[in-house]
Amino acid sequence: MSDSLPYVLVLYYSRHGATKALAERLAAGIASQAGIQARLRTVAPVSATCEAVDPEIPEQGAVYASLDDLRHASGLALGSPTRFGNMAAPLKYFIDSTSELWLSGALIDKPATAFTSTSSLHGGQETTLISMLLPLLHHGMVYAGVPYSETALTRTQGGGTPYGVSHVAGTRSDRPLDDEERELAFAQGARLARLTLALENARRQAS
Repeated sequence: MSDSLPYVLVLYYSRHGATKALAERLAAGIASQAGIQARLRTVAPVSATCEAVDPEIPEQGAVYASLDDLRHASGLALGSPTRFGNMAAPLKYFIDSTSELWLSGALIDKPATAFTSTSSLHGGQETTLISMLLPLLHHGMVYAGVPYSETALTRTQGGGTPYGVSHVAGTRSDRPLDDEERELAFAQGARLARLTLALENARRQAS
């Protein structure tokens, strides 16, 4: 990863791997655009106890996000499985720790998007995406969904919404991404990368 290129932070929580698969597909879409890169980060699970029991670095997969990963990102893709129509607690816990970024306005005018995975087709995909949208708006970010020019939105029999890409993982959380879900996730990442570059260039010209 080049330190000279702006990056989009792809920040997610995944319990069984479906949201992680979406995150990787969005990251591929971001990386398909010249002049920008994707940075994959996850968050640690939360516990009912007050003791930190997880290692500082996960044994596998993306490393845990820091506030600096978010502070220096030029764009953000936020992903979570649904929990009763809402984002999962570990991701909310991390977002709740970003008050200093809100106070400094560090994320204002940066583009963002969201993605999710559910066990069932009507398992709260859209409400979960909206639950992730709310703190992004409070941070002053510019939200970018998936436009209907992406024709897979009208073909999909699984996941996919104009609020952000989604996936139906099945009751055992073992259903892989289908062709339309993969197509939409890639397109969403590519669109976010293009918007990030445009806004990054505008900020540089203004300064």
